[in-house]
Amino acid sequence: MGWEILFSQSSTVFPGAWKMRTVYKLLKVRNPGILYVLPALLFMLFFIAYPIISNIILSMQEVTVMTLARPQKPFIGLDNYLQLLQDDVLVLSIFNTLLFTIASLIFQFIIGLLLALFFNTDFPTAKPIRGLLLIPWMIPITVTALMFKFMFTSNVGIINQLLIAVNIIKNPIDWLTSTNTAMAALIFTNIWIGIPFNMILLSVGLTSIPKELYESASIDGANRTQSFFQITLPMLKSTIESVLILGFIYTFKVFDLVFVMTGGGPVNTTQVLSTYSYKLSFSLFRYSDGAAVANILFVILFIASLLYLKFINANKTGYGNE
Repeated sequence: MGWEILFSQSSTVFPGAWKMRTVYKLLKVRNPGILYVLPALLFMLFFIAYPIISNIILSMQEVTVMTLARPQKPFIGLDNYLQLLQDDVLVLSIFNTLLFTIASLIFQFIIGLLLALFFNTDFPTAKPIRGLLLIPWMIPITVTALMFKFMFTSNVGIINQLLIAVNIIKNPIDWLTSTNTAMAALIFTNIWIGIPFNMILLSVGLTSIPKELYESASIDGANRTQSFFQITLPMLKSTIESVLILGFIYTFKVFDLVFVMTGGGPVNTTQVLSTYSYKLSFSLFRYSDGAAVANILFVILFIASLLYLKFINANKTGYGNE
């Protein structure tokens, strides 16, 4: 009844009230508040739910170049997934994705934490320098990938020139075309990209720690190392969990960085799940297999997202109990 009174008033109540009143009368919606959620709901259904469902259906069909034009595609159930379990490249892609993600997270977190602790101290240029360190995170990944691809070039790349100048190496290294160094170059690049993300989130966590705790610990005779392990790390627990889980989700789905710098090569050395799905679909034209690999990636990230939501809810509950 309250909604009817509200929509019966003039359009001065809020912008667009007359439009919503017209839609309300046409649809006879019992709760007109749904009309405000409807655009976002339709967007999610069309651009998120529909592609996911279509991809699941595609992964259970036999869709190749030969069957793509057929109105009815053969339905083969889970055969694509069972065949992929015997695919050595898929196993290698999963291993490479885990290696890339874990190695990146470890160094991004450690360096980000050190920088957050450093900039948490008061000195005149702390804020300007911290702002400059955000640049790697703000640059589009494709641009960063092209930049580092040029830097890692064997003949004219600045990486080899610097290493030769300081006598670390004598001959240029084929960073992106060697099976021994391609993954290391990708991990190095991704670490450079992700450090600001870790630094900012951890800096926010550090600023939320009351300074009185450190003052009390100092009075009790605790040194900086003891304060770090007894106060800083425990108080940063929820922030660290969020940083690591979000970093895992963000890094595990990497595509553009790998695609631009190595394309998954050489010899699948840097092939990850996302690039392998792309290769199966658009290079080998095994559309169903590519969809199946994409669904495997989706399931892993979905589980990681559930864990993140679980940690968030647990932290909220803990704060409420306090």
